[in-house]
Amino acid sequence: MVMTTQRTASAANPVLRVAPASPAAAAAYFGASLAFHADVSDVAAALAADGDPGFVVLDSRSTASWDQGHVPGAVHLPTALIAEQARNLLDPDVPVVTYCWGPGCNGAARAALALAELGYQVKEMLGGFEYWAREGFEFETWEGRERRTADPLTAPAADGDCGC
Repeated sequence: MVMTTQRTASAANPVLRVAPASPAAAAAYFGASLAFHADVSDVAAALAADGDPGFVVLDSRSTASWDQGHVPGAVHLPTALIAEQARNLLDPDVPVVTYCWGPGCNGAARAALALAELGYQVKEMLGGFEYWAREGFEFETWEGRERRTADPLTAPAADGDCGC
């Protein structure tokens, strides 16, 4: 009888209406996800560490967007120009981390696809420039360097380590 109640509750529950994947399928999916994505705080930590981070950051937005603010040290290459200019700006042996505006924009995914089709190893930075700024990391604008106070909804308020 417990099983019947559990099935009925699951059928009515929109989260469990479709059963979770098996642990093996979930491990494959989430493992693959990490191969395709990097988060803002991991990119910032790698760039802040001494030495070569082992990747280049690419901003795939327009020049006007770039001027509003971008990750320090990023390469500016709008998605529409990747096929034409990537070989002149990027070393094909160095992985590329793409970003665009934020989670509501798929520009970084389009840029990553264009680079992958050219043979580059590529990851997308989740959160884009929006979360870079919201997490309180320094950025550059056409006027110079800026930093905003970290948004407590996106970054830990105390010690900077979210524990994940």
